[in-house]
Amino acid sequence: MEPDESPQLKGVVIITLPPADNPSLGKTITAFTLSDSTQTPPNQTHQAPQQQSQLPIQSPSNPQRHFSWRRTLIGTPRNVLRLVGISLIVLILWGSVSTSTRYELRNSDDDEKPNSFIFPLFPKLGASQLSQRDVELKLGRFVDVKRENVVSLLDDGARPRKVAKSVAMASAAESSSVFTVKGNIYPDGLYYTYMLVGSPPRPYFLDMDTGSDLTWIQCDAPCASCAKGAHPFYKPPKSNIIPSKDLLCVEVQRTGYCEACHQCDYEIEYADHSSSMGVLARDELHLTVANGSLSKLNVVFGCAYDQQGLLLNSLAKTDGILGLSRAKVSLPSQLASQGMISNVIGHCLATEIGGGGYMFLGDDYVPLSQMAWAPMLNSPLNSYTLGIEKMTYGSKQLTFQSQNTGAGRVFFDSGSSYTYFTRQAYSDLVAALKGVHGDGLVQDASDTSLPICWGAKFPIRSVKEVEKFFKPLTLQFGKKWWIASTNLQIFPEGYLIISNKGNVCLGILDGSKVLDGSTVVLGDISLRGRLVVYDNVHQKIGWMQSDCAKPRRFKSLSLF
Repeated sequence: MEPDESPQLKGVVIITLPPADNPSLGKTITAFTLSDSTQTPPNQTHQAPQQQSQLPIQSPSNPQRHFSWRRTLIGTPRNVLRLVGISLIVLILWGSVSTSTRYELRNSDDDEKPNSFIFPLFPKLGASQLSQRDVELKLGRFVDVKRENVVSLLDDGARPRKVAKSVAMASAAESSSVFTVKGNIYPDGLYYTYMLVGSPPRPYFLDMDTGSDLTWIQCDAPCASCAKGAHPFYKPPKSNIIPSKDLLCVEVQRTGYCEACHQCDYEIEYADHSSSMGVLARDELHLTVANGSLSKLNVVFGCAYDQQGLLLNSLAKTDGILGLSRAKVSLPSQLASQGMISNVIGHCLATEIGGGGYMFLGDDYVPLSQMAWAPMLNSPLNSYTLGIEKMTYGSKQLTFQSQNTGAGRVFFDSGSSYTYFTRQAYSDLVAALKGVHGDGLVQDASDTSLPICWGAKFPIRSVKEVEKFFKPLTLQFGKKWWIASTNLQIFPEGYLIISNKGNVCLGILDGSKVLDGSTVVLGDISLRGRLVVYDNVHQKIGWMQSDCAKPRRFKSLSLF
């Protein structure tokens, strides 16, 4: 470049960045690209000095200064590219953070649908006088309704009524329910939650049960056989009773469509021979959304007016059952069909006495990693079932049946307090436990809290004091080879409890009379201390260790 020549303006790059105090506005940065071409148009030669005075730079007057300009001009495009790249990253990060912030702080507007609902779990107090042999084993299933025992809730004159008082007459105002989950293994034997139902909303405590299809509340129809319950009985208005032609009625009735019936009757029998009878109703359900706001939904549930068996024991402190199975009539399936959530259920039961835990519906709280997953089996019972290839106590393998052939099945049932093994697997486990010894730990037949209890020279206060004398249980799911399988390891605190006598007792029972006797049932005692997720969308069950103190939201976290 000659001394009397100046770099020429070649082009302009404009980058707009949002200022920190107002994201809706922008700030413009202009970068000049300069050329040191020695060719100057003849008709502009006399204008060079004028151009030099107009540009915010001066032409070099010595070789040293000329070298400095060459270095600056060569680096300018690279600096511009760097600035463009940094600016794009800043814009992406800002957009990502702002999107996440809007998601977390949004309210329940009509155009925004919640993705998850969260429920706290708390310990259930009271009922400590109940023997642990009498705690419920749920796995409830619909059975044929005996028409002669049905209470007619509609005064329509279509058929004789068992009682003269109808629900519509018994309830002058609309009712409401609240569901919350609380509970423990010993001495109460269940976990429950609460929800709000009706307008105005009222609370009801429901036993959280992944093994039951229908959510139901004790109902004043009037009530033929009900426990006192934690709250006044539900009283639906006449307009809330579901007719027999409703699509969900087909799910609960085994006798087929009844043209002469004007209500949808149901009857459920549980594995512990308890039962519940009632009719379907539809009402408003008020749930807490993941962002803290409230959502009001219309759902179908049971108005239960006749309960029998051991079920009445737990109803002394609760109001009904929260059905969380894979059936279409279950609460998560109904919410998923309305597009409110992804059909995913999760619960986390704390191991500490009185610790409670939490439960959620939707996939916002499903961890992105650290979960162990196994594929669900297709089950006609709508249950959460995995195929199991191998089960061991320490290094000793436990047999599923009298002949060790083929894979077994494992049900995940939060409605059952304890875990149930097949007859042969239970016998093998009991035989292996005969070798338990240490600090005078001997079997105490006088303690009837559970079938097998051990006493020590001192009162045992926690499982941690004696867990070193027991071995972990390992359940192998999926493939036959360990390298391709998924394992669930249950440590002593997952199958032992401390009784009121200060003994340690085995919380695994003989399940030879449960269902067909060939299924392992994992109850609450073995589900504690871990987050368990039932993903009905991808047909898999997952778990991971957790203290269950507080749910952590994952879905709203951005890529960065």
